[in-house]
Amino acid sequence: MYTPATFREERLDVLHGLVQAHPLGALVRHGADGLCADHLPFEIAAPTLDAPFGILRAHVARANPLWRAAGGSDDCMVIFQGPHAYITPAWYAEKQRSGKEVPTFNYAVVHAHGPLRAIDDAAWLLALVERLTARHEADQAAPWKVGDAPAGYIEKLLKAIVGIEIPLTRITGKWKLGQNRSMQDQASMAHGLALDTQAGAAQALGALIAANVKSAS
Repeated sequence: MYTPATFREERLDVLHGLVQAHPLGALVRHGADGLCADHLPFEIAAPTLDAPFGILRAHVARANPLWRAAGGSDDCMVIFQGPHAYITPAWYAEKQRSGKEVPTFNYAVVHAHGPLRAIDDAAWLLALVERLTARHEADQAAPWKVGDAPAGYIEKLLKAIVGIEIPLTRITGKWKLGQNRSMQDQASMAHGLALDTQAGAAQALGALIAANVKSAS
């Protein structure tokens, strides 16, 4: 990933924070037919001695050939896409003075690399599923729990999935937030995005830019 120094993000807590906020990752690897990608919700765990940048964990259907590729010599890469939005030149001060501005697209993204491991263990899988469920059900009025389903039913479903784990040996982040522009332009971008009628990614990016402006000032 081309990452100019201005846009490079290296703080591990910030990188992990994006993964936690946007857990659906695109796992890319070399398969028998070339490059393959699987889209999976991950959890990220703290670093260990053999995973200095943390550990990604998820599960796949047993029918998915992904887990059978584990143990190979090649690393895989997981891409996590954070907030992103179109940036109009109307928000730049130079646009008003000379018109010499063009649009761009700003975003935050994390690329995580490491070897792929398969974990075919019912207890490990149950614990993972319970953690993922607790996290993603937390905002529900009446959170669903794995224990709400019959034990035999859950046991049957666990046999249909396989866990995967990626101890991270490298993680890179690119926060393209307009850091190469004036503080006035950055503040204007944040304000414009906050007013965007398409709620979601644009407003999230605006908040990220605003936070970056505040920390830099």
